[in-house]
Amino acid sequence: QVQLVESGGGLVQPGGSLRLSCEASGITLDYFAIGWFRQVPGKEREGISCITISDGVTYYADSVKGRFTISGDNAKNTVWLQMNSLEPEDTAVYYCAAVRFLIPRMWGRRPPDFWGQGIQVTVSS
Repeated sequence: QVQLVESGGGLVQPGGSLRLSCEASGITLDYFAIGWFRQVPGKEREGISCITISDGVTYYADSVKGRFTISGDNAKNTVWLQMNSLEPEDTAVYYCAAVRFLIPRMWGRRPPDFWGQGIQVTVSS
């Protein structure tokens, strides 16, 4: 059974930082692009970042480029999203997702094969 389990969300002040983790089980990350979507109520889910750990290629949406950094470790089957300079507009539910045999620049253009349960990130003073 495949599971993607997110952790690290919460409440942070504007300008602050959070680090999300996604631990995968039941899949081998060598064959997947793995990363993050986020969703605000009433809006479509947005693919914001992903990585193919085997070659280290990454993708970032314009909305997070320069502020967020994705990394991963195959041995730990885990991906992290370091989020800096957070803004109230970053408030959303963040979902870890995995797409089989996807190149990172195509992130968000194909439905993921697997989803995590989602974790809330709130940026507010």
